[in-house]
Formats: sequence, structure tokens, C-alpha cells
Amino acid sequence: AALTVRFLTRRFIGEYGDMEFIYSHNLTVDGREILFHIWDVPNSQQTEEGSSEEKRIQWADSFVLVYSICDRASFNILPLKIQFIKATKEGQSQEKVPIVIVGNKRDLHHQRVVSSEEGRLLALSLDCGFYEVSAAE
Repeated sequence: AALTVRFLTRRFIGEYGDMEFIYSHNLTVDGREILFHIWDVPNSQQTEEGSSEEKRIQWADSFVLVYSICDRASFNILPLKIQFIKATKEGQSQEKVPIVIVGNKRDLHHQRVVSSEEGRLLALSLDCGFYEVSAAE
């Protein structure tokens, strides 16, 4: 949620509840007006693999999966999430679904438990993009 709000408002808010939101945002990219619809789902609500998660996956055109570099568990669930997304989305078409893995909290490097190299290797092995960022900065 912090990363989404930072993208939309350029402000950082550190604490969020466990709520799911859909945001809409216009942005000009390379001279073209782009309308983003962002379905922000807290990690606690991403654990079910039932019809509600399938609905989210069918709704989306691309995916940004965010983990905390300070939280190994948030990183460890990514392979299963990505496999589920690919099976659900690519099962219907031969088109590759765009997925980006983002390691957040880069500013908290002193609390890091997931290395940048691990993130890059995971993204490479799953054919995803990879970035490390700090929503706070």
C-alpha cells in the first residue's frame, strides 16, 4: 500500500490497515495519456487461492508483486504466487503476462534479510522484471 500511495501521490505514509483498494490514476508516458487501475491487495489477503484471487488475476493486465527486504516470508511466497498467476492468466492465451518483482524498504538495509542478488535471481528464474525501491525515500 505504501508503494501504491507513493506512486499516486508522491507522499509516504508508513502505516496501513489490512484493506483492499482499487485506485485509478491518469499519467502521461511518452506523450500518451495512460489510465492506470491499481488493485492493491494486502499480503494477508493474498493467501487464498480461490475464486477471489482468480478474479483479481483475470481482471489485471500486469502484476507488481512487492516484498519487504526485511521479511523473508514475504519473499518466500513469491514463487507460488507467480506460478499461480501464470497458470491462471497464461493458461487462456499464449501471451506472456507482464510480472515485476519489487523489493521494498531498501532504506532499511541494516535490517535486510533478503539480498538484492536473491531478488534478481528469483526474477530471472521466473522470467520477471526486478527492482529494489524504498517507498519511504
